Amino acid sequence: MRQRSLPGFGASLGVTLVWLVGLVLLPLLALLLRPWELGPLGVWRSLAEPRVLAALRLSFLGALAASAAMLPLGLLVAWVLVRYRFPGRRLLDGVVDLPFALPTAVAGLALTALYAPNGWLGEPLAALGLKVAYTPLGVGLAMAFVGLPFIVRTVEPVLRDLPLEAEEAAATLGASRAQVIRRVVLPALAPALLAGFAMASARAIGEYGSVIFIAGNMPMVSEIAPLLIVVRLEQFDYAGAAAVGLAMLALSFLLLLALNLATRFWRRA
Repeated sequence: MRQRSLPGFGASLGVTLVWLVGLVLLPLLALLLRPWELGPLGVWRSLAEPRVLAALRLSFLGALAASAAMLPLGLLVAWVLVRYRFPGRRLLDGVVDLPFALPTAVAGLALTALYAPNGWLGEPLAALGLKVAYTPLGVGLAMAFVGLPFIVRTVEPVLRDLPLEAEEAAATLGASRAQVIRRVVLPALAPALLAGFAMASARAIGEYGSVIFIAGNMPMVSEIAPLLIVVRLEQFDYAGAAAVGLAMLALSFLLLLALNLATRFWRRA
C-alpha cells in the first residue's frame, strides 16, 4: 500500500477547503452577486457616474504611479541592506517594516501633520508652490509609504542569493560598474521587481486609513474608491457600494494577471 507523504492528508485538505470557502470564496461570491440587485442597467449607471470614475482612476493610477516611483528606492534600500555592513543597519532594517506594524490611521495622521500647509515639511514646500496634503500628490505619497516595504522585502532575498561571481566575471571582462548593474544585476532582479511592484500596487489600491487623512477627500479631486464605498454604505446603498467593490475586484484581477504574465515572460526570456 502506497503511503502518503503527508499524514492525515484527507483531513488537512478538508479543513483547508472549508477555511478557503468560508474566508475567501463566499465573501467574493456575495460581492459578485449583490450589485446585480440593481439590474445590469443599474450597475452600469452606478459605475458610470463621474464621481465613481474619478475615484477609480485616482486609486488605480495613483497606486501604479506610487509603486513605480518606489521601485528605484526599494531597490536601493534592498541593495544597502544586503551588500553593506554599517552601524545602525539592523535599525534601518526594522524601519523598513514599520508600515507593516503601524496602524494605517496613525500613519495617515503622521503624514498629514508633516505635509499639511502648516506642517514641518508642508510649510516650506508650500512656500515653493508645492502643495502635498489634500491633493492627489498626498494620496500618492501615502500609497508610496505603505507600498515601499513590499518592494524591499521582495527584492532583498533574490539579491542576497545573487552570486557575486557573475558580477566579478563581468568586471574582469572590462565591464564598467554601470554595465554590470544594467546587464547582470537588473535582469536577474527584474522578476522580483515586477512581483514587488504588483504587491505594492495591490496594497496601495485598497489602502484606506493612511490615505483619507492626507487626501482631503474632495469628490472628483482627491477621493479614493475605498472611501466612496464607505460613503455609499453610510447612505445604505449596499448594492451601489458592492458595485464599486466589484469594479475594484475586476480591475485588480486584470492588473495582477497582466503583471504575473509579464513576470513569467521575463523569466523565460
